[in-house]
Amino acid sequence: MQSESRIQQLQQEFKRTDSVTPGLDPALTKHQKMALNPFRFLRGSSGLFYADIKNSVLKLPELLTTKIPLTTVVGDCHLSNFGFFTEEGSSGDRVIFAPNDFDDACVGHAVWDWSRYAVSILLAAEYCQGLKQQRYANDNKLELDTLQVVSAKDAVQAVRAFLLAYTAQCQAILEEPELRYSVLDDFPKNHVLKPVLKKAIKRSAKGEDFLRKSTLAKSVDLSARPLCFKQDSAKFIRLPSELYNEVESGFRPYVSDDILDIVTRQGAGTGSLNMQRYYLLVGPKHIHSEQDLALCHVVEAKQQRDAAPLYFFPDLSPVNRLNAAHLTVDCQRLMQRRPDLVLDEHYWNGAHYLVRSLHHANVDVDPEDVCFAEKAPGEELAEYAEACGRTLALAHSRGDRRSFRFEQAVVKYLPKATDALVQACVDYAEQQKTDCELLAGLLSS
Repeated sequence: MQSESRIQQLQQEFKRTDSVTPGLDPALTKHQKMALNPFRFLRGSSGLFYADIKNSVLKLPELLTTKIPLTTVVGDCHLSNFGFFTEEGSSGDRVIFAPNDFDDACVGHAVWDWSRYAVSILLAAEYCQGLKQQRYANDNKLELDTLQVVSAKDAVQAVRAFLLAYTAQCQAILEEPELRYSVLDDFPKNHVLKPVLKKAIKRSAKGEDFLRKSTLAKSVDLSARPLCFKQDSAKFIRLPSELYNEVESGFRPYVSDDILDIVTRQGAGTGSLNMQRYYLLVGPKHIHSEQDLALCHVVEAKQQRDAAPLYFFPDLSPVNRLNAAHLTVDCQRLMQRRPDLVLDEHYWNGAHYLVRSLHHANVDVDPEDVCFAEKAPGEELAEYAEACGRTLALAHSRGDRRSFRFEQAVVKYLPKATDALVQACVDYAEQQKTDCELLAGLLSS
């Protein structure tokens, strides 16, 4: 695609999704973050991703869009949208590994999730190679001298491992249907995710790091009485009293305890960086001991926009005509075995809001976590990709609990189209690298 026409498409898509045209309007913080590296670009450009599927810039194998039934999909499926959290949100104690972001969830083609995840693996590897070669800024000050980084070949092998594990999980469900309700909650001793699992367990309500490193502890001044959010102007903005009262009144029916404090959360996420979100501190009004702190949690009320695929595929399913927040809630409840107990939608102040409890033990995975290793980084990336493939297959499988037509079709057709799908993702990863450079050029000009 010629650079001038591609630049125009980038500007058009970002104007549509973010109401800002790069290169013509003042730059959004979101766009500045996206221009840092191609992996960040992918994370913030889900609308462009589906535009490119619609326009065959990303050429998905027809076999995978015509022969495999629709299901509930994550919509923004990438390496860092899998992680550890507790089932039933902050109300549960069992830590599992699964998809953890359903903002773009809808009824769609499973190959959307497969391809977006595959491209993210390829770009994560490229990003980490760039860190090692000092092409990208090492903002986290990682000590890389003693670490090896995955190769482009390793990344392609990880994509194949992901697809193979996904297919194998579908086959296992056909052989033992109750596996549809299983979860990934443990890993072998030397698995790349074992230390991450231990970290998450420590942050759960019963864990030894709950009072220091849980979501609650990071956000809230636990020594204050009454409890309140920390003074952190980079993350939290205090509300004027009138707005505070409006938010409290509007969202109080959706939480099971008192609202102790409310702030505006800023600077979170990439794709939804410019969407309004409030943090509600919820718990008993009187805290008598440290044990009572486990009864408190942070509830997010976030303005929800339409799932990214729906602008380009509006008529795929009548279910997708639900309002944006309602659709997210329904899809998340289907894809999770035990959904969050605080998970709802609310129309407030002229917009649809998603209301959800933030997990105490939430631990995400970044590219640096799985693309660097002291030895055999390719093997560790493949282990991670296999785990993602298995848990994504479980999530997709739950989209239809009445039959096994989806699993049967995956087992029959995905192996036949794997080579074509991998090549399409490799080609599109190159396009995303170019797009990131084009965005950087627009912002600098």
